[in-house]
Amino acid sequence: MKKSVKILWITVLGVMGIFILMLLLINFRIIGNMPSMETLENPRAALASEVIAEDGTILGKYYQVDRSSSDYNEISKNVINALIATEDVRFYDHSGIDPYGTMAIPFYLAIGKKRGSSTITQQLALNLQADNNGTLRASNIIKRGFQKMQEWLIAIKLERNFTKQEIVTLYLNTVPFGDNVYGIENGARTFFSKDAGHLSIEEAATLIAMLKGTNLYNPRRNPVIARDRRNTVIELMQKNDFITEAEANAAKSSPIVLRYNKIDHNKGLAPYFREVLRDELKTWCKDHKKADGAEYNLYRDGLKIYTTINPRMQMYAEEAVDHHLKDLQKTFSQQSNIKSGSAWKNWQQYIDRYMKESDRYKAMKDEELSDEEITKAFNTPTKMKVFSWRSYTEPDLNEIDTVMTPIDSIKYMRAILQAGFMAVDPESGEVKAWVGGPDFRYFKNDHVMKTRRQVGSTFKPFLYCFAIMNGMSPNTILPNEPVTFPKEHWTLTHNSEGSVGGSITMAGALAKSLNLVSAYLIKQLGARAVADFAKNKIGFTSDIPPYPSICLGTPEISLYEMLRAYTMFPARGIISKPIYITRIEDRNGNILQTFAPEKKEVISENESYTMVKMMQGVTGPGGTAARLRFRYNITGEVAGKTGTTNDNTDGWFLGYTPQLLAGAWVGCENNFLHFSTTANGQGASTGLPIWAYFFQKVFADKSLKIDEKATFAIPASIENSYTPYEDNIKPGAESEDQGNGAASDYYDVNKLEEEANKEMKEKEKEKAPAQPAQTPKAVLPPKKDN
Repeated sequence: MKKSVKILWITVLGVMGIFILMLLLINFRIIGNMPSMETLENPRAALASEVIAEDGTILGKYYQVDRSSSDYNEISKNVINALIATEDVRFYDHSGIDPYGTMAIPFYLAIGKKRGSSTITQQLALNLQADNNGTLRASNIIKRGFQKMQEWLIAIKLERNFTKQEIVTLYLNTVPFGDNVYGIENGARTFFSKDAGHLSIEEAATLIAMLKGTNLYNPRRNPVIARDRRNTVIELMQKNDFITEAEANAAKSSPIVLRYNKIDHNKGLAPYFREVLRDELKTWCKDHKKADGAEYNLYRDGLKIYTTINPRMQMYAEEAVDHHLKDLQKTFSQQSNIKSGSAWKNWQQYIDRYMKESDRYKAMKDEELSDEEITKAFNTPTKMKVFSWRSYTEPDLNEIDTVMTPIDSIKYMRAILQAGFMAVDPESGEVKAWVGGPDFRYFKNDHVMKTRRQVGSTFKPFLYCFAIMNGMSPNTILPNEPVTFPKEHWTLTHNSEGSVGGSITMAGALAKSLNLVSAYLIKQLGARAVADFAKNKIGFTSDIPPYPSICLGTPEISLYEMLRAYTMFPARGIISKPIYITRIEDRNGNILQTFAPEKKEVISENESYTMVKMMQGVTGPGGTAARLRFRYNITGEVAGKTGTTNDNTDGWFLGYTPQLLAGAWVGCENNFLHFSTTANGQGASTGLPIWAYFFQKVFADKSLKIDEKATFAIPASIENSYTPYEDNIKPGAESEDQGNGAASDYYDVNKLEEEANKEMKEKEKEKAPAQPAQTPKAVLPPKKDN
């Protein structure tokens, strides 16, 4: 044998030996990052956790990478055929590595053509490496060669441990489809708003076409190029006999019709609810462990969170809030003090605070600009985009490009009216709709659970209920006269609208929301007893101080907590804590936890029915919510209560039918920004219309089975003995609910100071440490900022 031949053989055998040795070292995980067999058998691609609505649709997701997962039988055959025709026509014939494709590479390189040889299995192997080790396709030829050997080994192992169906399914669950969307199910939902099992030939081809370039062939960004690539995929499907020529021609002639629906944190249904839920789920993940002892990861573990939110009710709730706020904002913005900016005259400290909290200010500080330069910049007109009501049917239109100073933009945005709305099934406690504000893109504060505001007259039903429990009846005649509380130095001389004198039934007083009667009741019943009933019996977690002024609704309570308490009226005396999660599953469908409503009986069935009848008077002729009938045409049995706080700062309406309870709050973030007239600012003008618009849509949608003609069930024990009450209200003009009074209505300031000084002098005489006199918290004027 010639020396040159020997050298050639030694070289060939040496290279082969080194190659085999490298394969063995990689296979046995001596070098490299070869995933273990256990990892390959249980691939852990990061999956987005899904928030699922009552009807099974996806409300939103929590993710680092937006990926979904499907089973083989949940994927259209059009997708499978398009993938194989395009990426690996011999997929069913090889064992992970295509020998024909691999051997052909040198010939293609020799003629200057680039040809991929990776099979679907090899591509999956690369995807799994990226998921498990953060590895991407290496650009360095040596590293890429090393990576290629790992691909071959993983591909062979995958072929030995998985069926072809499992491999193609796993592949489709790991590949990207553009716009940071991973997985065929997610791609189908995002680009075509349908599940992967119902994709047509042209839709499947459009998605598979993106695998060659998720940005280049993205039909949303480059529709012409995407269509050409789609047609290439369709031609390959025809060439490989997956579809007929007629099917191919029909598919190629069809335009790409997108129904794009990318779910993100700022858009989609119930964004405020999803954000509140996210915080709760983070805590849940910390408190619950997987089999290996690790905490669940909300962003990677593919949890499925099943909720009680009804998508149709949610949509109606969001439309109702937007509809009314759009109109109400026009009125509010035309107020002279809002229009001129004089409402901020005495509140410069807040402007300074909001300026320093802004991203603009922080960026300028990072650039080491002086305070003078920053102040000048904030008072210089600048181009910007701000929130503005333009459409309640298309929220994306609610912003405008404008020019104003950053300081004026702060004032402008803080004067945008906020709202909270929630609807709940009073029997089950299931939350059906949750709207935390006007637009989550601009206003992040949730006003359902996260915000506590003075509740005004919506607190009165608890006071009247306590009176019923203590022997009074709807027909009990009560004085509408001034009430004095000597210990608290508080005299209520008149109702907020100025009326005083005479007498009225308890039912009539609730319907008209008379403050004098509420003050009389709490004096008779005892403020401490009423507060104890609210805290220990009803179960309020908010502070309910044992002072007389709580009868006017001075406590600060969230909408969520108020609706929880109101469930006892339509649910026959039983309070149900609102529930919005029914169960949590892992990525494999195993149930990790189920949730049941917390219920407790607070009042008797008879007492709850009596309160229902009394609260129906609020929506009747002459009640504070009478417009519900004559302006919004809500018929049938409806009970509820309006609420308005000092200076028309907060407007409330909580109401219910036999089947559904809902409540609305409206106000500004800052308490010193409020309506200047009761006609515009009372709860009947702010909160009630949202409730009405929502129920109009709910009643009209027969699929929801909320019957406008449903009636409150009369308890069997009083069916034959209940005596209808006289509400003592003459049909006529609607009563006004003007709030919980001015500061002077709560206490005599001079008298309090006099008593405090006297007490201090007596303590000094006793040589005891002087203690500052404490004004009862509940009787202080409403807070000016929350």
